[in-house]
Amino acid sequence: MEKITQTAGRNQLGDFAPDFAHYNDDVLFGENWNNQDIDLKTRCIITVVALMSSGITDSSLVYHLENAKAHGVTRAEIAAIVTHVAFYAGWAKAWAVFRLAKDVWKEDELTEKDKFQNSIFFPIGEPNDGFAQYFIGQSYLAPVSKEQVGIHNVTFEPGCRNNWHIHHATKGGGQILICVGGRGFYQEWGKPAIEMTPGDCVNIPEGVKHWHGAAPDSWFSHLAIEVPGENGSNEWLEAVGDEEYRRATEG
Repeated sequence: MEKITQTAGRNQLGDFAPDFAHYNDDVLFGENWNNQDIDLKTRCIITVVALMSSGITDSSLVYHLENAKAHGVTRAEIAAIVTHVAFYAGWAKAWAVFRLAKDVWKEDELTEKDKFQNSIFFPIGEPNDGFAQYFIGQSYLAPVSKEQVGIHNVTFEPGCRNNWHIHHATKGGGQILICVGGRGFYQEWGKPAIEMTPGDCVNIPEGVKHWHGAAPDSWFSHLAIEVPGENGSNEWLEAVGDEEYRRATEG
């Protein structure tokens, strides 16, 4: 069982009320919260119910709501708990608690795409429908630069990858990939796949057959930088099948 430690009493009242700080940190949390007759999730729920019933809706309740979330209380569970207690403790108290709980569980209302977008600097952009036939899974495209050098942020949902393809040019050409979020892979024909995480850069020469995409369990974004060249074109080839993808990403 996780051991609960607390220092708030000493941090805030150690000089003013050392005995209270001791009882708060060492007895209430140090002993009572570490009693193993009740699991921590249940103990968190009981504490929230007790504070709500007492009409306490200040920072102490916020702390215990956050503690409840950290120990496994879901958004649906806290909504059901507060609704149930409202019939016994009062409707107005439930409204007050819900206002706090909505902020604590706010992140849970976001989609996985939203959460990933919040973790990276560049926009995910719109669904990459124009090239969907060359991808397995959903990808997104956001132009970063359309002048001088073409730069796009390409985002792949977990498991998404593009087909094998080749960048052609009679002079110069090729592509540069810079990972800006998540985890993905790049593979050249006949070589092992290379894992890419934020900051990793891959230089793709003209004429090299390759593919790139997300890891099975992670979103993935990279900047695709077009290397200037003459008579450039992109040749799309066969898809990266499930078994081929599995072997590449499992190493």
